[in-house]
Amino acid sequence: LVAQQESPVCLADNMCVHRKVLGFKVSALLTAFVLLRVNAANDHLGLDSDQGVMAELEEEAWTVVGKNGNQFILNGKPFYFNGFNTYWLMVFAADQSTQPKVTDVFKQASSVGLSVCRTWAFNDGQYRALQKSPGVYDEDVFKGLDFVVSEAKKYKIRLILPLVNNWNDYGGKAQYVKWGKDAGLNVTSEDDFFSDPTLEAYYKNHVKTVLNRVNTFTNVTYKDDPTIFAWELMNEPRCTSDPSGDKLQAWIQEMAAYMKSIDPKHLLDIGLEGFYGPSTPDRTQFNPNAYATQVGTDFVRNHQVLGVDFASVHIYADSWISPIISDNHIQFYNSWMQAHIDDADKTLQMPVVFAEFGVSTKDIGYNSSFRDTIYKLVYKNLVDSAKKGGSGAGSLMWQLFPEGTDYMNDGYAVVLSKASSIADMISLNSARFE
Repeated sequence: LVAQQESPVCLADNMCVHRKVLGFKVSALLTAFVLLRVNAANDHLGLDSDQGVMAELEEEAWTVVGKNGNQFILNGKPFYFNGFNTYWLMVFAADQSTQPKVTDVFKQASSVGLSVCRTWAFNDGQYRALQKSPGVYDEDVFKGLDFVVSEAKKYKIRLILPLVNNWNDYGGKAQYVKWGKDAGLNVTSEDDFFSDPTLEAYYKNHVKTVLNRVNTFTNVTYKDDPTIFAWELMNEPRCTSDPSGDKLQAWIQEMAAYMKSIDPKHLLDIGLEGFYGPSTPDRTQFNPNAYATQVGTDFVRNHQVLGVDFASVHIYADSWISPIISDNHIQFYNSWMQAHIDDADKTLQMPVVFAEFGVSTKDIGYNSSFRDTIYKLVYKNLVDSAKKGGSGAGSLMWQLFPEGTDYMNDGYAVVLSKASSIADMISLNSARFE
């Protein structure tokens, strides 16, 4: 099969296959052959079906997701996904009493075909902080993140890992500014995070520390681990002090280049909500309100930065349009999604991920059938794009919770055992993407 080979993997007497080395995968033909014969071999050796060579083959198939044009690529084929957000996994994993909830999340997600999870790789200066002060880390919390990465792989789920928050939850840019003030810096605005050299150095150090982390469970360096789908610069960056967008644009350019200098293997996204800015005045009609144009972000311009691999968009009609459930929400979802898929297709020529969407039980007039309608709409738009080879590549519901975590619910949480219609819908849609 190849010139260089390792020692063979023997399925049974007189039945051996060689594994390729140098990072090449077993050929499709060989894989098919093994699949046909593995049951007989297992019987001969007294192995269960999930042992032996199958484990070896699965290991070889666990590769880094890449992209080609406007599509994600996995093992040479287009990759589309249904996914979810559960932001608190690291903090729960750091405490033995709550760690089982992390396993529960992945187990439930896997059971309905959810294959990508977005979860925080930061907690700055807060309770159970990962980064207690600039460059000072809590090893127990870092081991919690190690556990999350290790456990995700067990359930064949890949991770999108944002590295800082725009908002104050889990510290965010405000905590970096506070650290700067404590160090004697002349910083007055939270948006100084994007331009002060010392604060930029703090952030870069965090990036370097996380990307170079060696997982204490798997002994794999994060930047080499296929379990990580992508790095994300920031959750929902905004820079309202500069509506022109120049300050945030410069920060994205600098940090994307820095990230890629450490890890050129993994995909990178910004973490934007998707608001249109000054570079595309003809597209601002799709923004949910006039204020969205003034927050210092610019969907098209920001995503044209070298090193950014795919576009991210969030959808919150209840926060941006009105807290009252109405058909206006449905119309907004459709126009917002289609506008960004069109831009990703024609202008950016990259995949687009709808990285947060959901319906809150706190919305005025909420009912579960309306939530079902919104989920169905999101999945249909993405399936329609995929059928045409378009840029709509995946979505991440906000958010998936296991049982027994109701006290954490912000209104958007979905517990699959209590939402059978959503669970069935996800399973059906995941099957379409296989």
